[in-house]
Amino acid sequence: MPGSNWNRQDSGGNALKTIQAKRLNATDFAPFGEVLLLPSAPERVYFQDAPTNLRPHAAASISTIFKAPSSGWPFKISVLERHEFSSQTFMPAQVHTWLIVVAPNNAEGKPDLDRVQAFLADDSQGITYLPNTWHHELTVFEEPARFHIFMWRDQTSSDEEFCPVPPFWVTRL
Repeated sequence: MPGSNWNRQDSGGNALKTIQAKRLNATDFAPFGEVLLLPSAPERVYFQDAPTNLRPHAAASISTIFKAPSSGWPFKISVLERHEFSSQTFMPAQVHTWLIVVAPNNAEGKPDLDRVQAFLADDSQGITYLPNTWHHELTVFEEPARFHIFMWRDQTSSDEEFCPVPPFWVTRL
């Protein structure tokens, strides 16, 4: 995969995969979801095709999150998560740049780290992950940030799944 290599090491001297985050764009992100461009002039923008619910009994859920900045670059990842039956939308309320890490499923339904990708979004970009998309938790670097989140939940363990993965590094552009 372009932009990835195995030159960093863990504490035991083993080589770890390193991928480079690129600017978020709709074309490259399309296999994982939709990029939502926030208005830059006085207007209202609807994203009615973004929310997807694969469980009729699940209820709509809106939440707000405050994130403290992460330690910096390069950034090490060892867990990915997915929401198998629900899309998940993140709309920035206060942020400069934020990291998005995604992976498709492999043949066993786990994250395919050979096809993992990383993106950097800015304050004008929200995203919706498609249901069943492996992703890393919301990550910011420069300063604390706030986001609004929309998804579908039924309050069971099937709302989200966490998967430990062999650690890898993400670097910025």
